Amino acid sequence: MRARTDQVFGEFLLRVGNGEEPTIDENLILLPHEMVIEYDNDENSKKFLIDAIFPSLQANSSSAEYMTQRAILSTRNEYVDGLNEKLIALFPGEAKTFFSFDEAVDDTNNYYQEEFLNTLMPNGLPPNKLILKRNCPIMLLRNLDPSNGMCNDKRRVWEKLLGARVVYLGEAELVPDKDDRELELEIVRSLRGKCLEKERPVSLAMEAFPCNLQEQLDQFVDGRIDGGTLRSYTSHWPAQRWQEYEPLLNYCRDNGVKLVACGTPLEVLRTVQAEGIRGLPKAQRKLYAPPAGSGFISGFSSTSGRSLIDKITSNQSVPFGPSSYLSAQARVVDDYTMSQIIIRAISDGGSAGMLIVVTGASHVIYGSRGTGIPARISKKLQKKNQAVILLDPERQDIRREGEIPAADFLWYSAAKPCTRNCFDRAEIARVMNAAGRRRDALPQDLQKGLDLGLVSPETLQNFFDLEQYPVIAELIHRFQGFRERLLADPKFLHRLAIEEGISITTTLLAQYERRKGRFFEEIDYVLTDTIRGSVVDFFTVWLPAPTLSFLSQADSSSTPENLELLKGLLGYFPDNAFQKNAVGTIWSTNQRIAAVLIGGLKLAGVGFISSIGAGSISHILYAIRRAFGTDLSSDKNPRRTPVLKSAVVYGYFLGTSANLRYQIIAGLLEHRLSDYILAYYNQPQLVNALSFVVRTINSYWGTQQWVDLARSTGLQPKKSETVEMQVANSPDIPLLECNSTEVNNVDENKSKSGDSST
Repeated sequence: MRARTDQVFGEFLLRVGNGEEPTIDENLILLPHEMVIEYDNDENSKKFLIDAIFPSLQANSSSAEYMTQRAILSTRNEYVDGLNEKLIALFPGEAKTFFSFDEAVDDTNNYYQEEFLNTLMPNGLPPNKLILKRNCPIMLLRNLDPSNGMCNDKRRVWEKLLGARVVYLGEAELVPDKDDRELELEIVRSLRGKCLEKERPVSLAMEAFPCNLQEQLDQFVDGRIDGGTLRSYTSHWPAQRWQEYEPLLNYCRDNGVKLVACGTPLEVLRTVQAEGIRGLPKAQRKLYAPPAGSGFISGFSSTSGRSLIDKITSNQSVPFGPSSYLSAQARVVDDYTMSQIIIRAISDGGSAGMLIVVTGASHVIYGSRGTGIPARISKKLQKKNQAVILLDPERQDIRREGEIPAADFLWYSAAKPCTRNCFDRAEIARVMNAAGRRRDALPQDLQKGLDLGLVSPETLQNFFDLEQYPVIAELIHRFQGFRERLLADPKFLHRLAIEEGISITTTLLAQYERRKGRFFEEIDYVLTDTIRGSVVDFFTVWLPAPTLSFLSQADSSSTPENLELLKGLLGYFPDNAFQKNAVGTIWSTNQRIAAVLIGGLKLAGVGFISSIGAGSISHILYAIRRAFGTDLSSDKNPRRTPVLKSAVVYGYFLGTSANLRYQIIAGLLEHRLSDYILAYYNQPQLVNALSFVVRTINSYWGTQQWVDLARSTGLQPKKSETVEMQVANSPDIPLLECNSTEVNNVDENKSKSGDSST
């Protein structure tokens, strides 16, 4: 409190409390001048007050210390809302608006309309319309959802965790991330500190260590071997995995936390994956497989989880699909082995001890079948004595609408904002109701995205906004590709129109300039080249464009077994290398590099096919003209460039130069930079102008690159030959790289007419 640190203010409070401060009219006191903001008018006085309490707010908006040392108190909620609105406007960044979802309980006759309920402002609840920005402080005056940590503090959360004998930390398996290890260290450190106060021993069990490495773990904790020696036993880990786990392991060693290896031995898992449980020797089957008739083998034929050990093993020799029967048996063995080791560790820790288990989320999430490790040990330890925490669950396929809770707590990293499985369902319902839409009327991918918690209220609102335009509404309902691109970038069609406009306009002008008076006589060549260029332009915008897809994750559990290996090698990569992370996905550098390579292959294919097609059509048109006796040239045997060679060169050009340029334009400039300009400066005209200028410059630059490549490969005459052959007025040199005149007809057209081209 200020009274403890400000002596002058403290003495003033004492004088007031003791009745020693001079009064006016026997009931008013004169406040010190330095505590008063002089009144000018309502607006100016509020501004002076804000500047006095929150000086340099924009520069200090991300400072927690700055925010926690100052506050403005007011007597009425309406004054508070007005001041909050002004303060929020001063924070940098884009504002987010949240609406309450108000309804009266048991109001079967609908006496209380939602519009009326929205006007009520009960104490302790936010207003109907809440505007927030990143880094603005939020104070919960009421414990809205203590079990999920939505309360004034986390005392209720820690109370529940401390009341448990076993605490499971479920790591993301499909998209592992080092943030999980940081969260694990944070939770282990906090639980150990609180247990230490109550003299409770703490142990840490880790699935990442097979149980046959228990002796090495004990030697590490006792200091008989160092980290380098222990690391030599984890050769099955990826290189970066040890660096992620090392701080946690060192903390346990330095603070006397016992480490327990609870994973299944690698040779056992590989045998089960290849031959099933029957492939194990009798001794191993007795140790690692549940007894026949125990009931824990049934129900796994459609299990989509996979062992964490298997996921981090670098030398998998037997590919298998997650829905296969052998995979289900491996999962049973893994769960059974861990459950038996956990039961023994609980017994060794005594009745007061706590065991923290770090394992894959699929082993510990609650399910309708009662499977998983918590269910397996429930006969020995009641579920109320177990607590499940899922770490950064936005990267895990863990919840569908209508299912029972997946865990006791969802624990999010402070470094990553919540983007999945935590979208406000009430806000989504409000958006649906405001649009007058039902869930079953939405496209299938949006329905699945809603079930998985992948669709944000903003994305849903963008979809409804796009439906206001009849043509766009038809596109987003009929074509998934258009829907994915327009949801990621509502200005996608605008950018496509810019590219096509530049292409068609410059092509027609160039064709008219080169053909002069024969433009309309050779309109068939003009249209062929223009249409071909327009199609190629479409794909150069379409393929590198960022997308927002939900089916890629919704259908991950139904991938055919014969595609599982290919999917594991390629992974799920973005359409654009510079695209922002999709909801529930964090793309690695390797995946972004793969996006460039795959995009290049696609554009190379477009260039090859379009060049073959245009060259063939040009040859057909030339043959038709000759058949009808049209005087095309005095040269009856023109030199012709091979169609295949020109197609290969043009495909190479699109797959390399054009692909990289359009990846940068669509990803960095039109996706990231444009979003920044709109968020911080709200200048859509500037964004449109930037897109037009950049694409115009790109077309000109691409033309020069294509000319150099065509000349270097012999498809077009070199500069030394241009004067003699009068190439300057020849269609050999295309205006745009995606609208270039087909090089296989260059010499043919010279023989036909000095101005004609195809």
